[in-house]
Amino acid sequence: MDKLWYRECNTGRRFIIKLEPGARITTSLVAFAQAKQLPFASLVSAVGSVRDVEVTGIQAGAHLPMTEPRYKINKLEGPLELMGLEGNIAPGPDKQPAGEFYLLASKSNGDVVGGRLVEAVVFATCEIVLAEYLVEGIERHHSATSGVDTIFIEDSK
Repeated sequence: MDKLWYRECNTGRRFIIKLEPGARITTSLVAFAQAKQLPFASLVSAVGSVRDVEVTGIQAGAHLPMTEPRYKINKLEGPLELMGLEGNIAPGPDKQPAGEFYLLASKSNGDVVGGRLVEAVVFATCEIVLAEYLVEGIERHHSATSGVDTIFIEDSK
């Protein structure tokens, strides 16, 4: 299978997390993963509301390899309804948890916005289901091609 890497994994623990107003989502999830010693985890679902959202998007006309100027930073004051949050947590090169999250949220007029989440602050509440996966040989490294941190899957030969 050309251009495809994978690792089989087993399911581990499941967590239902409630973040209260003022909590920073990215910061809270990575700190939780570190406290619970989660080697790899994936967001199953998330609902709630957010404010002070910062996401990045790829500039129109961008090409590979991606560089920082090709990412547009969008700041949204909110509050916004959190419609979806997905992503995963994997160990970084320093073996500490590192997250990569993507957010979808709606404005009061129904417009939907989203992108790669830098950070968002919980407005009223945020309920998250997080699943642990037991797997070895996966780490998060900076990709010179994509310009962001992506998972690296060790060759299993």
